[in-house]
Amino acid sequence: MEKNRVLAIDQGTTGTTCLVVEFGVNGAVVLGKGYAEFPQHFPRPGWVEHDLTEIWDSTLDAVGAVLVSTNTPGEAIAAVGITNQRETTGVWDTKGRPLHNAIVWQDRRTADLCAELTAAGHAEMIRSRTGLVIDPYFTGTKIAWLLDNVPMLRQRASKGDVRFGTIDTWLVWKLTGGVYVTDATNASRTLLFDIRRNAWDDELCGIVGQVPRQALPEVAGSSEVYGKTKGMGVLPDGIPIAGIAGDQQAALFGQACFEPGMAKCTYGTGAFALVNIGGKPRVSESGLLTTIAWRINGINTYAIEGSAFIAGAVVQWLRDGLELFAESGEVEALAAQVPDSGGVTFVPALTGLGAPHWRPDARGIICGLTRGTKRAHIARAALEGIAFQISDLLEAMRRDSGSAISQLRVDGGACANEMLMQFQADLLGIEIHRPRVLETTALGAAYLAALAIGMFADLQDIASAWNLEKSYAPTMTQEAVTAKLAEWHQAVAKA
Repeated sequence: MEKNRVLAIDQGTTGTTCLVVEFGVNGAVVLGKGYAEFPQHFPRPGWVEHDLTEIWDSTLDAVGAVLVSTNTPGEAIAAVGITNQRETTGVWDTKGRPLHNAIVWQDRRTADLCAELTAAGHAEMIRSRTGLVIDPYFTGTKIAWLLDNVPMLRQRASKGDVRFGTIDTWLVWKLTGGVYVTDATNASRTLLFDIRRNAWDDELCGIVGQVPRQALPEVAGSSEVYGKTKGMGVLPDGIPIAGIAGDQQAALFGQACFEPGMAKCTYGTGAFALVNIGGKPRVSESGLLTTIAWRINGINTYAIEGSAFIAGAVVQWLRDGLELFAESGEVEALAAQVPDSGGVTFVPALTGLGAPHWRPDARGIICGLTRGTKRAHIARAALEGIAFQISDLLEAMRRDSGSAISQLRVDGGACANEMLMQFQADLLGIEIHRPRVLETTALGAAYLAALAIGMFADLQDIASAWNLEKSYAPTMTQEAVTAKLAEWHQAVAKA
């Protein structure tokens, strides 16, 4: 049986998606998708947890569903690639038994510990070694909390009986029957990993929470064989697990952004933008993050990352809060009823402003209302507000990366909005490229696995398989763009 199919497992915050991707003369073709949700657990305000067993069960369900829907026998799968919600942290024993619910990336229970680390003067050192800011978002302080609050956990960890890991580590453990590994992209999100030395940092482990080194997994590359399936049932034994990357890095890889200056933006509830900065890390001067984009054949590629808290969520608010329309997909038609925003500027700071402004106290604001303002003007201004935020991010990335950004490749649900994509191109003054395959996160994991087993010769081979669906070229004059940006920054100052 010809093995030209790769199974991609995309383990997300609310569910697990699995794709079967076939590689051939037509490039990458997604044959089908399986999806399974799992419960969210909120034991206290600000706390978010996942049950590791429920995550694994959802993975088995999603794998089974996609194999059936694509009529793919397990023996036809050449390799498995994994991408995952990144900073979510699990803990289990050496027999694979979970010892506590996983603490999710959204969880804020370690805010006090983060404040203590900052007050103690560790922020600059942590940032220089990890590329990250001190925040409950990241893995390290979650591990510290577990060590201090789960009975006997610290004692067991010191004896080597405890395994900490992000969700990629948990899935590889379960898929292989006990291989204990993560990849460099996920390790780089922990506050415990030196992204220059490519190693767990003993000093950081001590500062963040006296984390025992033996309780952390081996750090491998992003494209290599970590182990093989064993005892799954839904898949036969012996299939190589061959690719791992955190979700945003996987999307950058799936978009074939292999050259410095190439960037991608994922437009979801929020928006994540990453730009490839090549083989040397740079510490951001704009409050953005420096992260490992991927590690292949022992060589790191780095990226600068920034996020906007609110993207598609502002459309949901127009739908549910203001009730301007019944379905989110109606926003474009409503906005198209007017030729422009009529002087209205919408700053969608519904949960504060992220990079590069970093104003958690900011609140949403709609400026420029007149008696002539219609629903359509507000809808159009909301879409423009999403694009303005990404424009600010990309401008900060240009400064931090030290190089021009040649193009922006887009994915996520909101990139189907033609008006938003055109306005984004106008603001940035570069082309926006939307690929034929929009599941770029899972596709990146599939590419990494396929590369590891020789289905692709190199990155250029993968780049040639990337297929463009539509591009958007700038059409606004520079004077018009400058005027719009001035209105935006005036509104941001008032938010």
